[in-house]
Amino acid sequence: MFGQKAKNTIDSLIGMSTTIEGNIRFRGGLRVDGHVKGSLIADPIDGSMLVISEQASVEGEVRAEHIVVDGVINGPVFCSELLELQPKARITGDVHYKALEMHGGALVSGKLSHPQDSEQVLKLASPKLASNV
Repeated sequence: MFGQKAKNTIDSLIGMSTTIEGNIRFRGGLRVDGHVKGSLIADPIDGSMLVISEQASVEGEVRAEHIVVDGVINGPVFCSELLELQPKARITGDVHYKALEMHGGALVSGKLSHPQDSEQVLKLASPKLASNV
């Protein structure tokens, strides 16, 4: 209870009037309302959340566990869990994701890649269906 951080909390903010040139490595949650010319890389060990707001833009690679985009990303995106693309999201670059939620209006100019498990198994929803096959 004490000392535990709630998942999907925002620890840091890059404000609307801020422009950062250079790579950023972060832990926990980061919200970007400004402009970043460089990569945004989350610590792969901790649960991470990255929010790119409607006013924000990123020119570089983006890596995090949970990413919410409503702004602009020019570069590749690597999302190890859930990628949420809001209506004003614009991504120019390849997108690698585990789970994707894409709202109407969001645009991706690049390749969408979902990891393929080497042991994919077809599971039928009902035992009755299995006996009829």
